[in-house]
Amino acid sequence: MNRPIRVLIAKVGLDGHDRGAKVIASFLRDAGMEVVYTGLRQTPDMVVNAALQEDVDVIGVSILSGAHMTVFPKIMTLMKEKGMHDVLLTGGGIIPDKDTKALHELGVGNLFPPGTDTKQIVDYITGWVKKHRKI
Repeated sequence: MNRPIRVLIAKVGLDGHDRGAKVIASFLRDAGMEVVYTGLRQTPDMVVNAALQEDVDVIGVSILSGAHMTVFPKIMTLMKEKGMHDVLLTGGGIIPDKDTKALHELGVGNLFPPGTDTKQIVDYITGWVKKHRKI
């Protein structure tokens, strides 16, 4: 790779619990990735526009509000509209298995519940980027 993997971490909607997102951002940085954290109360449009501006390889959404079945499809639609077919949309939070399956069918990558081993997340992102991006 010629440059570090670039990851945008986002908190969408009214979900004000950002501790997990900050922890994720920190360990991704420790793994050698460049991380952009958008902060709280982002809209799907704001997230996708920031991802475009920052030329990221991965968008990671942290969501605990229960709005995952609205947020992820909207972000995925916007990504497709803007030609971001080689950017991974992944994330984590409290997401039931049946919803995870439905989101995978829409093209969302792996979703990680609270307490996931950070190495598993780093390995997933690294493997996906090596396979799908030319950086």
